[in-house]
Formats: sequence, structure tokens, C-alpha cells
Amino acid sequence: MTTVAVPGISTTASALRRLYLVRFVFAIVWAGVTFAIAGDLNPLAVTLFVIYPLFDVAAAIVDARASRVTGSPTLLYVNVAVSLLAAVGLGIAGTSGIDAMLRVWGAWAIVAGLVQLIVAVTRRRMGGQWPMIFSGGLSVLAGGSFLAAASAENPALTNAIGYAIPGAIFFLISAIRLGRAAKATN
Repeated sequence: MTTVAVPGISTTASALRRLYLVRFVFAIVWAGVTFAIAGDLNPLAVTLFVIYPLFDVAAAIVDARASRVTGSPTLLYVNVAVSLLAAVGLGIAGTSGIDAMLRVWGAWAIVAGLVQLIVAVTRRRMGGQWPMIFSGGLSVLAGGSFLAAASAENPALTNAIGYAIPGAIFFLISAIRLGRAAKATN
């Protein structure tokens, strides 16, 4: 996809590239640590599940600040609110069981995925957004699978943990593509 020279796109693309690289590293490290300790529902596992949407809050704020130049960051602030609610919900759900955790995680994945999908579609002209479009769509589907898994006989957190890995890969691919977009608009 070609990029269109629009004032601020290079700056925004560079900022998003850095953010996406940080999100890639965070998600991979989070998944590895969480897989290692979350065989059952314990306070550390709940804490790690709360940390993930809180990191999403911080990332959405950084993204919104970087995006002011190229468009309205309103949906990113919606994502901040949704992710804050998810973090609180996961903290509370952690006292009720894995099924409750999966329900909150699934609802969050659906809503956050829709926001990501819409934001990425509006940023198509910047370049590097197709991986984010796929990631948002995949998040919606994964969220539905987490909701379904919550009703299984023996629900497990492992699939929810694995959810971070494809997202991380999409962030890495988008970061690489945004690097090209930033160079093309200079």
C-alpha cells in the first residue's frame, strides 16, 4: 500500500512504530511469565491478568497523544475506559474463578478489538495498519472464544494467555511497516 504525504504522518508513524515495538516486547514477556506461573488461579496470575489491560491503558494514552496530529484520538480514550474497566473486572473476577476471568477477558477482547479495528481502518492512509486491522478482527473472534470457553467443563487460562502472542506478532509487523511509511513520507 502506498502512503500519502500528509503533514504529521511521519511523526505519528515514528511514534506508533516505537509504541508497537514496546507492545510487542511487553506481550511476549507477559505471555512467557504468565504461562510459567498461571497453571491455576492464584493471586500472582490474577495480578498479571490485571496488568495486561493496564498496560493497554498506558499504550492507548501514548497512542492518543501521538495521534492528535493526524486525527481524533476519541476512540483511543474509549479504549482507555474499557481497559480500565477490564482491569477492575479482572481483579474482582479473580476471586470468583477462571470462568469469571475468561468472561471478563473475553468481553474486553471483543470491545478492545473493535476499537483497534476501527482505529486501524481510519489510519489506513498512514500505512502499516493492515496488521492492526487483522489483529482487531482476531481479537473480536478470540474474545468470543474466551466467552465460550468460560462455559466449558474445565475452563483454563492458557488460551487467554496465548491471545497475547498473535497480537504481539501483529504489533511487530505493523512496527516494521510503519518504519517504511515514516521513511516514505520524509
